[in-house]
This record gives sequence, structure tokens and C-alpha cells, in this order.
Amino acid sequence: MELANFLEAMAAEKEVIAGSKEHQFMSYLSQEALKVTMELNNKYHTSEEIRVLMEKLTGRKIDESFRMFPPFYTDCGKNIKLGKNVFINAACMFQDQGGIEIGDGTLIGHNVVMATLNHNLKVKDRGNVIPKAIKIGKNVWVGANATICQGVEIGDGAVIAAGAVVTKNVAKNTVVAGAPARFIKNVEE
Repeated sequence: MELANFLEAMAAEKEVIAGSKEHQFMSYLSQEALKVTMELNNKYHTSEEIRVLMEKLTGRKIDESFRMFPPFYTDCGKNIKLGKNVFINAACMFQDQGGIEIGDGTLIGHNVVMATLNHNLKVKDRGNVIPKAIKIGKNVWVGANATICQGVEIGDGAVIAAGAVVTKNVAKNTVVAGAPARFIKNVEE
């Protein structure tokens, strides 16, 4: 399987059957991601070196304004899209097979988890996974230890409070908190 075919299959958001060619390609990509993240996480790198490693991990050009404090974890890497002036703080985990898109000016706090896969609830099919993209708008602030679940879209200017578990879309310029996350207030301009 080629990467383009895999990404197309993930964008279709259809169930991936355990043992299928798509499922096997996930395992291959995981091994590739482990190689790059081991390099990223186990010695000091300059900001430029981190950006180059993220380009290798994602297979995409990363803007020079990108900043990250490792360690960083992913089990794919090839379905992450980062805007300009994005900052990712230490110890984040992106399960990006389903796609993670982060808009310009977004800040991601420590230990944030983004999970784009879910398993089939039926016991006999539990090994199957269902991908759905996460889309984060521009100038979003995701607080430390937040979890963003599959299929969630976060509007421009929103704030996700520390420790929030986001299971539903978040309107632009709002603050959400809690588990599950709920509306707290509007962001003042």
C-alpha cells in the first residue's frame, strides 16, 4: 500500500478491519514513527533540528515559525498538518491516523492527547478501528492534560481548559472545561 492510498482511506472515515492492508500499513507507519520520535525525544535538538525531524515524521513542510518542546509521541505521524506559529508543549500524544489539523497560532499544552481512532464496540470486531479527523482552528489554546476525541472540530479562538475531555465540537471564541467538556463562557475580544 502507498501512503497516498492510506491517507485517502483514512479520510473516508470507514471502519478499518483488523488484519486488512490498511491495518497492516498502520503497523508499518507506527514503526517508522517510532524511529523518528526516538531520535526526537532522546537527545537535545535545536528548534531548527526539531522542525526538520517533524518534517520527516509528517512527510510535510513545516513552517519555520513552528516550535515544540519534546518529548512528543505519535503512532503514525503522516496525517498531521500544522499551521504557522503553532506551539506544542512537552509530552503530547497524537494518534493521527484519522487526521489531525492544527491551525495557525494554536498553542497545545503539556500532555495533551489527540485520539483519531475508535474501536468497534462489538466484542467480535473490537480489533477494527474507525478513523475520524480532529480539526483545530486558528489561535486555539488547548490546556495541559486535555484530551481531544475523534471527529471533534474546535473553532477559531476557542480555549480548552486544562484536563478537559472534548467529545463534541467547540464553537469559536468559547471556553470549554470538564469531562465531558461543556461550555463555560465566551472569549472576550
